[in-house]
Amino acid sequence: MGVPNAYSLKYRTFDELFEDVSVDLKNFTLEGMINPQQLIKIARRCNYELGLRIYRTRQVVLEVEHGKVRLPDDFHILNYAFVCGSHTETEALPQGTHIEERLLTAPDYVCDPGQPTICEPTPDPCANSCDDIDPCTGTCLTKCGDEYQLIQKISTRTRTYKSFFQLHITQGDKVECDCPNTSMWQGSPNQANIENGFLKTNFETGKVYLNYQGDMIDDDGSLLVPNHELLNEFYEYAFKQRILENLLMNGEQVGDLFGIVEQRYRVARTNAMSLVNMPNFEELRKIWSVNRKAQYNKYYDMFKSVPQRGSITYGL
Repeated sequence: MGVPNAYSLKYRTFDELFEDVSVDLKNFTLEGMINPQQLIKIARRCNYELGLRIYRTRQVVLEVEHGKVRLPDDFHILNYAFVCGSHTETEALPQGTHIEERLLTAPDYVCDPGQPTICEPTPDPCANSCDDIDPCTGTCLTKCGDEYQLIQKISTRTRTYKSFFQLHITQGDKVECDCPNTSMWQGSPNQANIENGFLKTNFETGKVYLNYQGDMIDDDGSLLVPNHELLNEFYEYAFKQRILENLLMNGEQVGDLFGIVEQRYRVARTNAMSLVNMPNFEELRKIWSVNRKAQYNKYYDMFKSVPQRGSITYGL
């Protein structure tokens, strides 16, 4: 129900998508009648139509120096941020008989996005439960009991943050419209704004945690699209629609085929839009929890002011 969690949603490159479409239209492909460069804008348009829910959610800890720090290269829009307080640091000791080999192949922070349950290695058992993991930056924000803690893995070192401070960020086009940093934290002494690819702060040094939506590109700069069973047809039929439209305008006899693709594109687009706009299970659970608390406060909590049975005393 709904699109998967943004940390577990799979992606594929534009080239992989184009290859699948080329197989379906192999006759036109063999004759060299399809130009992939004409389809890049179609993939970008489809990404835009499906909205931010398909974008990759990323998290990172940035080190502010001289009142500013460069934002990640794939930074698209900010979800929320806060200032990190002091941290404890541990370092993994080399193990085994081949110490030199162990040092060369120090354990990386590798967490499967499809199973975000374990972050290793870490000495704190509470830090092993990570709901949201960024396998690329080695950053993991999790909850241990009633407290939140942030785990950051750098080579063989593990940093654990347990104290955080509010950060007010000026509203801008790179900030999500309901970002809490723009409204509820206006009284925070820590101020920042996003400008020209930098996060500029009113403090000289410090560490800032960012949770943001990353651009739909991979580490090599290739355009990405979501790889989901109910979204793939939307992209593939969008490609086929534009390919056949170009062929039709160039005088090729593809009228009947274009009509079939046009009809199926509309159905695929409707299905894709319905999927991304449908709440997933976690969102439904949060809505249920909020509604349950609201009903409790409205219909049951009011009885707290009534004396319990046996506590009433009667005068003679």
